[in-house]
Amino acid sequence: MSRSKSITTVAGVAVAAAVLGLVSYTATRPDPRGSGAGTSAAAEPTVGVFPELESYARRDASDGLALGRADAPVVLIEYADFKCGYCGQFARGTEQLLVAMYVEQGILRIEWRNFPIFGEESEAAARASWAAGQQGRFWEFHRAAYAEGTKEKGFGKERLAALAQQAGVPDLAKFAADTESAAAREAVAADQEQGYSLGATSTPSFLVNGRPIAGAQPLDTFTEAIEAAARAAKAKGTKAAGPSASGTPAPSPTGSAAR
Repeated sequence: MSRSKSITTVAGVAVAAAVLGLVSYTATRPDPRGSGAGTSAAAEPTVGVFPELESYARRDASDGLALGRADAPVVLIEYADFKCGYCGQFARGTEQLLVAMYVEQGILRIEWRNFPIFGEESEAAARASWAAGQQGRFWEFHRAAYAEGTKEKGFGKERLAALAQQAGVPDLAKFAADTESAAAREAVAADQEQGYSLGATSTPSFLVNGRPIAGAQPLDTFTEAIEAAARAAKAKGTKAAGPSASGTPAPSPTGSAAR
């Protein structure tokens, strides 16, 4: 890459980071009515597209923390925390609809990034989700961890083991070892570093082909962004994935990965 192109790319990412930080705050600012709770909907939750940020999609067909075809025209990157209530709302509602509407059609790929911001238990749950992914059960663990009422029970070691068992992780001893491994810590740290580099300050935060979205916004916010990205990809000559494309298959609308 030439020096001038490198400088332009860095500048573009810096601008996007500043904007994402602003909308991330706006999307979770204190309720002006005085309830003290954040709001998952913001007046301006999305901003423009930053092509430089499309490269943040890994498109790794072996990525156990991704869902959908590696060559799908649209990639939604989700930065989230298992102790985040709005992340749970998104996982139980909007995300499942997006899977049925776009992932199963080969249009969308969802790539998860662990972005624990609520302390030690958030970090432990993030590492545990990565460990479940090493045995092909990340999305089942994701569903169990985001089930209604789960986060209120905490994410201590015994609870994480129970969630792994519920998720069908076959080797629980390996799961426990992987959860505490240096590799798990490094993977979570890499995800965090990427999120912070984008200016994310709250969860959930998203990128849709370089377009930042902050907060668990209504379904229409995501469908508009995904369809706009798909049209742009088609205009550039990118086609939706065909039957032979590689990548993690989409789960059923209930969240279980197809096997």
